Amino acid sequence: MVEPLRRVKDEDELAVITEAALGGCSLFEHVLCFIRPGMREIDVAAELEHRARLMGAEGMSFETIVASGLRSALPHGRATSAVLPRRGFLTLDFGIILGGYCSDMTRTVFLGSPKADERSTYNAVLEAQEAAVAAVKSGIRCGEVDEVARAVLRREGLAEAFSHSTGHGVGLEIHEPPRIGAGQPTRLMQGMVVTIEPGVYLPGRFGIRIEDMVAVTETGGKVLTPAPKALIEL
Repeated sequence: MVEPLRRVKDEDELAVITEAALGGCSLFEHVLCFIRPGMREIDVAAELEHRARLMGAEGMSFETIVASGLRSALPHGRATSAVLPRRGFLTLDFGIILGGYCSDMTRTVFLGSPKADERSTYNAVLEAQEAAVAAVKSGIRCGEVDEVARAVLRREGLAEAFSHSTGHGVGLEIHEPPRIGAGQPTRLMQGMVVTIEPGVYLPGRFGIRIEDMVAVTETGGKVLTPAPKALIEL
């Protein structure tokens, strides 16, 4: 009985979730100035988490993901003692708890200069992500949003490398209904907050994921995590 009620957030809940999401964007901007080749993934995670506490966060929404180089091909690459390479992708997936509500965002950056295939793959993921964000609106089926992202990657020959759902609801818990996945019949409703996070994972090479939180409004979707998404080279 409770879960269906929690799918739709009221104005007060949306205000807190928006604040948490913007806090995540601030953390991302901060950590970009901290990251450098040779440091450990756990050092990056520690800096994110320490800064989050200083900002007033009650904690992290989930165990921070920092996956670099070949490890970026792991969809859930929790931070380890692995050293950041001089050249390669670095995926940062994290969120904070503020006022009891969670945030969730992912950005993938590049250490050094990407090759043509790395850049083109990143741009394919970005196109898929932005297309799915644009598809978010009240009344659309979750499976239809998932297909929008998947169709872009299919066109680029990357569909098999997208191994998880496009997104999920966020609220008091980091994973809540609805699920934005293949064939999901649930229709989005005004007041829902979902993630849009397509990714491509190529074992032995690299992985890329881009994730925003999106609030379903009367006219479409409002991105709550407006941090830059064009490929950042560090």
